[in-house]
Amino acid sequence: MAKPATVNNARRDFYERIGSLSMAPLWESLHQLVPPQPAPKYQPASWSYDAVRPFLMESGTLITAKEAVRRVLILENPAMPGSACITPTLYAGLQLILPGEVAPSHRHTQSALRFIVEGEGAYTAVDGERTIMHEGDFVITPTWTWHDHGNDSSRPMVWLDGLDIPLVAMFNAGFADNGESDEQAVTTPQGTSDARYASGLLPVDWKPSRQTSPIFNYPYARTREALHRLVKVGPPDACHGYKLRYVNPANGGAPIATMGTFMQLLPEGFASAPYRCTDGTVFSVVEGQGESRVGDKTFRWKKRDHFVVPSWATVVHQATDESVLFSFSDRPVQERLDLWREDRGGR
Repeated sequence: MAKPATVNNARRDFYERIGSLSMAPLWESLHQLVPPQPAPKYQPASWSYDAVRPFLMESGTLITAKEAVRRVLILENPAMPGSACITPTLYAGLQLILPGEVAPSHRHTQSALRFIVEGEGAYTAVDGERTIMHEGDFVITPTWTWHDHGNDSSRPMVWLDGLDIPLVAMFNAGFADNGESDEQAVTTPQGTSDARYASGLLPVDWKPSRQTSPIFNYPYARTREALHRLVKVGPPDACHGYKLRYVNPANGGAPIATMGTFMQLLPEGFASAPYRCTDGTVFSVVEGQGESRVGDKTFRWKKRDHFVVPSWATVVHQATDESVLFSFSDRPVQERLDLWREDRGGR
C-alpha cells in the first residue's frame, strides 16, 4: 500500500494536471457544495430608524432626487460589505423624496416593491397610472414597467425599497431604460387598477399578460382591517401570530413573481414559538414595539425599525405592545423550485 505522503503527492500532481483543463475533483469540495443544511454566509442585522433617519435627511441636502435618479441608502448586510445585498438574493434600501421633487421615470427588468415607512401624499406612477401613497401601503413596480415618483405633499416621504437585483444578476438578465422625460404621461385615471381588480372580482374578459399582480397599491387601511377581522375569529398561530400573505388576484400567487410579501399582527404580550425557514426575510415594523431573537442575537424594535433574518436561522418574536410587522423574502422562487422548507419548533 502506498504511503500517505506518496498518495498526497500523487493527488496534488493530478489536480495540477487536470487544472490546466479547467477541471477540479468534486470529492475535494462535495461537503461544501452539498451541505447537510443551510449555512448562510450573511448574518442577522438590524437598523434603528432613529439612527438612520438623520442620515437620510442629510442625503437630501447633498444630492437631489433627479441627480441621484433614486436617492436611497442601502441596507447592506454587514457580512457582505460592498455587495449592496441584504441577503444573497435580495436588495433593500430606504428611499427619500422631498416635497416638490420627482424621481425620474425609468424601467428595468428587476422587480421592485415599495413599503411606505414615513409620510403620505407622494405618488408613484406605473405605466401611466398614479397612486397616492400612505404609511403602511405596499406598492409594486413590476418588471419592465415605466415608473416615477413625485412628492406633492409638504413633508418628506420615506419608503423601504425591496428588489430582486441579486437574483436577476445571478441570471445575468438585467436590462434598463431611462424615460424621455422625468414624469411619464398619465394615461389612466387614478384608482383604475383598484376598481378593476381589487374587489375580489375580475373583468369578465380580462386575461393577465404577466405573472405580477394587476394591483399595484395594497393600502394599509385595507390590510389592517383584514388583520383585525382575523383576530376576531380565532387564536393566533403559535409561530406567526396572525399572519397574512399578499396575493395576486389573478392567480392566488405572490404579487411579484420573485418576492413574497407578508403582514402579521402580534398580540400584546405574545411570544412566538421558535421558527425557521429557508427564505431569508426582511422585516419592517409598522406598529408597536418588542424584540426578536434571531439565533444568538436579540433585536429590540419599534415602529419604522428594520431587521433581517437569514435562511434557516431560528427566530422568536415577542411583542411588548400589539405590533404589526411587514416582511418580504424570496419564498415564491423557492416554492416554485420545490426548495422551500420550514421548521416549526422542531416539528
